[in-house]
Amino acid sequence: MANSKLIVVEGAQGTGKTTYTDYIRHTLSYTNLYRLGGTSDNTESGFYKAKHMYEVLLDYIENLQNMSINLLFDRTFFSEENYCRLGKKAYSFTSAYNELLEKFSKLDFEIFYITLYVENENVFNERLNREGKAAFKNSSFSIQNSIDQQNEYLKMAEEVKNKYPNIHVINVKTDRDMNEVKNEIRKNIGY
Repeated sequence: MANSKLIVVEGAQGTGKTTYTDYIRHTLSYTNLYRLGGTSDNTESGFYKAKHMYEVLLDYIENLQNMSINLLFDRTFFSEENYCRLGKKAYSFTSAYNELLEKFSKLDFEIFYITLYVENENVFNERLNREGKAAFKNSSFSIQNSIDQQNEYLKMAEEVKNKYPNIHVINVKTDRDMNEVKNEIRKNIGY
């Protein structure tokens, strides 16, 4: 019986993943935070690298079942699938994604899949262009990219919700008062 939480936070650039994963990490006791960036190989060989990376990750998570340790991820294989669905990579990741998701759903954790989103798409402009926003090498972000990613993440959340009733699928709107968002996250995760 699960005695730990496994929390994955996904969302487009500018939805607040860094802010809210930091918040969860610092307020939910015994939580380890992992930030993943995937592989930079967008060619066909990138498929095998990404698949292997996430298989190893799920093996690692499996080894930490029932250790009274909460695991929190800022991006995982859901991001790889999102980017591939949007044509950002030269391959389809769907076959690997379905296998990974099946294994993920069977892990002995209380599992949460959180999608952060904004209702007012103009917020992306403000957030993506704010001073101090981290710029990632070899990656460019635009408002349209974030909108497209967000729409796909919300579709993916609905798919997971319909197929895996044991996964707590939570969509959290972040373009509102930060304390409201934090309270909603805490309530939904149950701490």
